[in-house]
Amino acid sequence: MKVILLGPPGAGKGTQAKSICNKYRIPHISTGDIFRKHISELTPLGVEVKSYMDNGLLVPDRLTIDIVSERLGQDDCKNGFLLDGFPRTVVQAEALDLFLSNTEECIDVALLIKVPNEFIIERMTGRRVCPSCGASYHLRFNPPKLSSKCDVCGTDLMHRKDDEEQTVVERLDVYNKQTEPLIKFYEAQGKLAEVDGTKPINEVFKSICSILGSDS
Repeated sequence: MKVILLGPPGAGKGTQAKSICNKYRIPHISTGDIFRKHISELTPLGVEVKSYMDNGLLVPDRLTIDIVSERLGQDDCKNGFLLDGFPRTVVQAEALDLFLSNTEECIDVALLIKVPNEFIIERMTGRRVCPSCGASYHLRFNPPKLSSKCDVCGTDLMHRKDDEEQTVVERLDVYNKQTEPLIKFYEAQGKLAEVDGTKPINEVFKSICSILGSDS
């Protein structure tokens, strides 16, 4: 089973990716994780990636494709994989199709967790985290017992910059511009499947399983 996971920041991709990979026994391949691994191991690819990131630049398609292709060639991907964060562009999607076609394989489904922007903004801007113990809260959905204090250790909760409204809106704008052509690409191939990401986590996962089918 070869799956691409699409969805805006804050849609719950990380949670669903973990559940999918556990159920279907396939590796979760995140470009962010791969980049960090290459950088920490000081590989030639990692050094090149770091040079772009240090200068606030996007990692070029060519380099991203090379890194992901290397990862997909490893033994644990022989029975399938879930791609998270790749492809981000149509160029990357076409390169992925070409890479897989060399072994007469293809992507089975591009799974889109669909969530309206206003829902994402409310979900992300309401998040608060404890800088001490890492506990996470939401002002509406999972509020702390004492305002602005961690239930676990009593530390003042933090509103991360990534969760500030302006940052969230900017990230959503980038995502929507990047992903719209990608959605159309997989729609044209008949491989796009959508689930409603506004539902409770377990209901979203049930919808995903109904699309992916049995793991047997």
